[in-house]
Amino acid sequence: MKLFRKKINLGVDYEIAFTHISARKMQTFVVSHAVAIGIAAFVFLNSLVIGFNRSSDESFFKAMPHIRIYIDDKISMPLLKNDTIHRASVIVNPKITNNSKKLINPEKIVEQLKSKEYVLTAAPWLNINLFYNNGISQLNGSSSGVNIIEANTLFDIKSTMVEGYMNQLLSTPNGIILGVGIAENLNIRLNDNISIVSPLGIIKVMKVVGFFKTSNSVVDKTKSYINLSIAQQLMAQGPDYLTDIYIKVKNPNDAPKYISDLEALSGYNAESWQTANESVQATKKTRAVMMGSISFIILIVAAFTIYNIINMTVKQKLHDIAILKAQGFAGKSVVKIFISEALIIGILGTIGGMMLGAFLIKILSKVYIGGDTGYFPIQFEPKIMVVGFLVGIVVTTIAGYIPARSAAKVDPISIFRN
Repeated sequence: MKLFRKKINLGVDYEIAFTHISARKMQTFVVSHAVAIGIAAFVFLNSLVIGFNRSSDESFFKAMPHIRIYIDDKISMPLLKNDTIHRASVIVNPKITNNSKKLINPEKIVEQLKSKEYVLTAAPWLNINLFYNNGISQLNGSSSGVNIIEANTLFDIKSTMVEGYMNQLLSTPNGIILGVGIAENLNIRLNDNISIVSPLGIIKVMKVVGFFKTSNSVVDKTKSYINLSIAQQLMAQGPDYLTDIYIKVKNPNDAPKYISDLEALSGYNAESWQTANESVQATKKTRAVMMGSISFIILIVAAFTIYNIINMTVKQKLHDIAILKAQGFAGKSVVKIFISEALIIGILGTIGGMMLGAFLIKILSKVYIGGDTGYFPIQFEPKIMVVGFLVGIVVTTIAGYIPARSAAKVDPISIFRN
């Protein structure tokens, strides 16, 4: 019998809440639209941040490895070390020691790295500075000596090719793939010959087999790819000369976690892309904080709108609340009534906001902005939609709970006296 009565009371509570809402349709319409705008802004702005970060990471990782293995420079140390407490070793004008950057037994290190579960691929690398010459024209830049197949696994070079074929580098020992900026500045066309000069003064005549274009104009104006053997010859070194190993891991954001393990395995320095590019990380955090703050402020405004409406309803319905309490309605039932009103408004507004946010995302995703980015980097994010729905419900519930508590504390006797 008690259970039956409890169900009846639960139904009555919701019925009263629906009656209050339906009696003020315009008010409900306005408040639910305020919530909808807040949720739409939350969904849209957070999807925008994720889209921008995804696009920038894709462009960024076309030239930057997740982790780099290398030999770091060392500062010269005192020849005599004093172990006594009262004397200190002093060295005047310390210099960087002239040690070789050559990695010992790099093939074995690469194989060990590839055996790690979190490593997708590891590739030997040799970066050199050089001059590009075409007739009397000369341009300063850098080139990477690589195995082009492994390099493509790392940086997806094939997707950046605008002319020629990446695989032609395999069949052309003296082939070179240039950035489009170099080709424009030196007036170079496909299959032309170009001479390159290393820091040691070694000259090689190269055949242009392709052009690539990234979203970074600095890279396009200075960067090229050549076969590893040619890079070793330009440095007057043998076939075992390597200075770097580039690593691609499954989750780029977890790269710093693997540094100590990779340094212990290789015996050399390991550097994550986050450490090498702190400014990029700062930009991403700034963008996330800015967009998050804007969406949070809009949600707060929507929450205050709900609070004001529910609070005003409580004040207008004080006599009705007193009658309900006089008839035996407990304070919990009163709270339930007004929280139910806030929840109904919140659910309507949240669903409407998610639909509006999805519509804005669809419209913006079809806007072509040109360049390497193509269409605007935004897409439907299911995770953001789920979070947006939960945020909408939580915010509206809190906004409705505060005036509902004050309604539950109404003293019916004092109301009737007044």
